[in-house]
Amino acid sequence: MQASEQEISDQRLLKGARARATIARRAAEVASVEGLTGLSLGRLATDLGVSKSGVATLFGTKEKLQLAAVAAAREMFIDTVIRPAHSAEKGMSRLRALIERWFDYVGEPMLPGGCFRCANLPEFDSRPGPVRDALAADHEDWFAVLEKEIGHAQGQGYMAGLDPHAVAFQIDAVVGAANTAARMGDETALPLARTIVEGLLSSAR
Repeated sequence: MQASEQEISDQRLLKGARARATIARRAAEVASVEGLTGLSLGRLATDLGVSKSGVATLFGTKEKLQLAAVAAAREMFIDTVIRPAHSAEKGMSRLRALIERWFDYVGEPMLPGGCFRCANLPEFDSRPGPVRDALAADHEDWFAVLEKEIGHAQGQGYMAGLDPHAVAFQIDAVVGAANTAARMGDETALPLARTIVEGLLSSAR
């Protein structure tokens, strides 16, 4: 029995979706090391052993490829850090779980360049456009997750009187600095950052 036109169409869509996901993942890997400006359709095609025209058909422009890389990195972070931490009770337990998963994400990076945000936010912080908007939205969403759990922790008696955004800002700054130092070969960076963050959480009771 021959496959119907609908089945053929569905198979092509599925194949296209898989190819797009594979290319977006590779784009995130490259951008974590070389930055989003280092991406090109030809580079991705060469890396993956596919035709440049095939990559162009799926993404069209370098900007769309950059946006796909941002989206792929975001999903990896959500799957690695945020979703697993939600098994912990909301508040301080979940906040600590988020931070611990975050340190794991930096210490044993899924991407060769470590934290995707740390690698690419500085590159686009002064470049208006869709890529900057996507990076900024991702960063804001992460802050919102942290601030929400800080707020729940305050309801449990922790960090009374402190601004949740200020606490999130300090934690983000410390982990970001640790990521950069770790990439430079500083073996003390992550243990030191853990101690600093623990001090922030403990001193804020």
